[in-house]
Amino acid sequence: MSRPLTTVLDPGDRITAPPGRARASLIVAMLGFAVVTLDTQVVNVALPDISRDVGGSLSGLQWVVTAYTLMFSALLLFAGTFADRIGARRAYGIGMMIFVVASAACGLAPGLGFLVAARVLQGIGAALVTPTSLALIRAAYADSAARARAIALWAMGGSIAAAAGPVLGGALTQLDWRWIFLLNLPVGVVAVLVLRRAADSPRTVVPFDGIGQVTAVLALGALTFAVIEGGELGYGNPRILAAFTLAVLAAAVFLIAQMRGRHPMVPLDLFRSRTVSVTLAVGFVNMAAFYGVVFLQSLYFQQQRGATPLLTGLLFLPMTGLVAGFNPLAARAANRFGAAATIIGGQLVMTAGLIGLVLLPAGAPVWLVAAVMVPVGVGGSFTVPPTTALILDSVPAERAGTASGVFNTFRQMGGSLGVAAYGAVVASQATFRSGLHISLTATAILIVLTAAASLALRDGHR
Repeated sequence: MSRPLTTVLDPGDRITAPPGRARASLIVAMLGFAVVTLDTQVVNVALPDISRDVGGSLSGLQWVVTAYTLMFSALLLFAGTFADRIGARRAYGIGMMIFVVASAACGLAPGLGFLVAARVLQGIGAALVTPTSLALIRAAYADSAARARAIALWAMGGSIAAAAGPVLGGALTQLDWRWIFLLNLPVGVVAVLVLRRAADSPRTVVPFDGIGQVTAVLALGALTFAVIEGGELGYGNPRILAAFTLAVLAAAVFLIAQMRGRHPMVPLDLFRSRTVSVTLAVGFVNMAAFYGVVFLQSLYFQQQRGATPLLTGLLFLPMTGLVAGFNPLAARAANRFGAAATIIGGQLVMTAGLIGLVLLPAGAPVWLVAAVMVPVGVGGSFTVPPTTALILDSVPAERAGTASGVFNTFRQMGGSLGVAAYGAVVASQATFRSGLHISLTATAILIVLTAAASLALRDGHR
């Protein structure tokens, strides 16, 4: 059972802020992470209904998902630096207000193009909220053990949202898919109100890295476009080749700007730490697996097996619900067995789930498919808290916003490209089943490789 929020502070814990303000910071951080996570999950079960209402092919449905995660990942780098510059509390408030307005626009969207544009705006708000929520925790808790417990609760907030997302999405879609976006409004308003009592955070005056931000968006946007549209147009299509070329050129300019710029958005010396490099790889691959599985299995249950949106949401509940239950245990497991062992164990469990989905016979009952999906979620839940704690412990407090921005960028990049790649593979295959199996097998191999790399992790400051 998880610890109550009011018992996060032990008598011997050191905090930067008064207990009341520290708890307010934690509540705000949890609400923010929960609401942005909800929108990565709640939309998946509504995709067939959205397609019937406003139109769109498989690639169009991918854009409904990836327009959000793409801007989320592309702007997290800027958001971390922005938070360090103006203070995490102020940056969080700006991001949450953008997110609420965009959610209302999604709920009122008259067509697919408008919906995708509103999802882009949602991603901008989410990008500001996520790293600032972690920075608020870093500023409020000086003691590493108290901070680790706070991070575990922060992750649990996201896990609960992930668990509730498919079910809420399915239930609301039975009424009208637009309600899945309007649901964000009251949560966002509460978060902004509680933010007034949150602890203040340090500020570091850093000029804006314009070249780095523009090239980051260009590189990720062009790469995502090439992967998604290449599945339908073919990867030899001139437009796809041009998009890949633009992605490579933009990435090269981005790296040069970070190497030679006086105030880089992503200080490359962060990557000298083996802990940072490995945890970034783990976050990227694990999110690709999780987002990709949720995206394709949502389509599988409804389009291949004839399930309703509500039944589809309920079939996801064992997977996502147990994530919420096991997330708090990850911090305890890391304290007892070490972060490295916990991260490796979680990845191996995740791999077992992916392989299990590949080996299931075509006519397996849907409840059995749902059961085999459980290790994918549970394994991932044992990687997020320890990897997050490791990367924050590896940097000084004044770089917490930047480090958390880089970490969450890699995670969201993995999720965005996972959906793009899974959908592209399915679109290029003769059958949905063969595309699904190729995607799951390739992801399992990647997770085994990152698990092997995790053997190099060491607990503590590096």
